[in-house]
Amino acid sequence: MCKHEEKICPRCNVSFKCKAGHITQCQCYGIKFTNAERDHIAAGFTDCLCFACMKALQTEFNVAQKEVALKIFF
Repeated sequence: MCKHEEKICPRCNVSFKCKAGHITQCQCYGIKFTNAERDHIAAGFTDCLCFACMKALQTEFNVAQKEVALKIFF
C-alpha cells in the first residue's frame, strides 16, 4: 500500500495529503495546466501546492495575461 505524505501548502499554509504514490487519488489529479501556467507556478514554488492554491494561481496567471493583451491592444 502506498504511503501518503502530509504536506503544508507553501502558499496558504493549509495541510493536505500528497498521494503521488496513488496519483489518481491525489488532490492535484485532473488539473490541466498549459506549459505557460505550469512555468509560472514553478517559478514561484518548488513543492506541492493545495488544490485551491493551484487553481487560484492558474486563474491569476490567466487574468494577468488577458490584462497584458488588452494593454497591447488598446
